[in-house]
Amino acid sequence: MVSRALDHLNANTTLGQLVRYAITGGGVTLIGAGIYTALVLATAIHPQAAMFLAYVVCVAIGYVIHSRWSFRGHGTRDNPGRTTLRFVVASLISYALNAFWTWLCTSALGLPDWTPVLPLLFVTPLAMFAINRNWVFG
Repeated sequence: MVSRALDHLNANTTLGQLVRYAITGGGVTLIGAGIYTALVLATAIHPQAAMFLAYVVCVAIGYVIHSRWSFRGHGTRDNPGRTTLRFVVASLISYALNAFWTWLCTSALGLPDWTPVLPLLFVTPLAMFAINRNWVFG
């Protein structure tokens, strides 16, 4: 039902893409946050290793969902290899941001291991929407 309602939004409008991106990106981000949190709370894994494992899972899921739904109908898809490469590069930027939040919160500020989840949920996704819309799928 939600999908049909969102389909009425023009696929090329920023608002339509932002709504779809928020849903799919939010879901992927929550999966990553869940993987990270479960690993750091239930195992002795280092927070950076947990963030990397969450990243790998989210990149695979994110590419499929964002290319097929979030940015459907946006830009040209005449070079899928270039789009895939750009998505990987953008994902590395996302990973670097999340690794930075992990370092800042857990090492530099000495906060609990779960605290990187906050900027992971609220800062990184906004930056990544802009990069994905304007560079990857643009």
